[in-house]
Amino acid sequence: MSLNIPNSLTLLRILLIPVMVGVFYMPFEGHLLAAAAIFAVAAITDWFDGYLARRLGQMTPFGAFLDPVADKLMVAVALVLLVERHNDLLFTLAACVIIGREIVVSALREWMAELGKRTSVAVSMIGKVKTGFQMVSIVVLLAVDAQRDGSEILALGVLLLYIAAALTIWSMWQYLRAAQHVLAEDSAE
Repeated sequence: MSLNIPNSLTLLRILLIPVMVGVFYMPFEGHLLAAAAIFAVAAITDWFDGYLARRLGQMTPFGAFLDPVADKLMVAVALVLLVERHNDLLFTLAACVIIGREIVVSALREWMAELGKRTSVAVSMIGKVKTGFQMVSIVVLLAVDAQRDGSEILALGVLLLYIAAALTIWSMWQYLRAAQHVLAEDSAE
């Protein structure tokens, strides 16, 4: 394991998960804003560690494995916190779609890598756009106290989450379509 700057940022992102959860539940004024700030820092390190790995030539197999794991853990934990707080069917379905897609696409990428065809399911632009909407919506939703804060900000966060969920379905469909020829070959055998 190479502990370079990008890998250290990825590990930091994982270590911030229990910190975010603890802060989310702490009984002090501004705890939700602090939890949102922790998530935002983690989201920024997601972009920054990839940039640094490429820029500094510090891409490693460990980093390639850990980076997507850290991303998915942070998003899944944040969505679980939000589902508990919002207690709404449509909101919960959107969170389930996002988490479910991450599991499906991760499994698909792993399987395609075993077949030597991982590039068939490389990260797409729609996946990047989905991630942007997802991260912004989670930051907004973590920061807003639905009981006390303005409904406009809450509505914006929920709208962004629903857009992220729709883009999630679209990007998953693209990944499955890209792997369709391999899936068809496998079922024909």
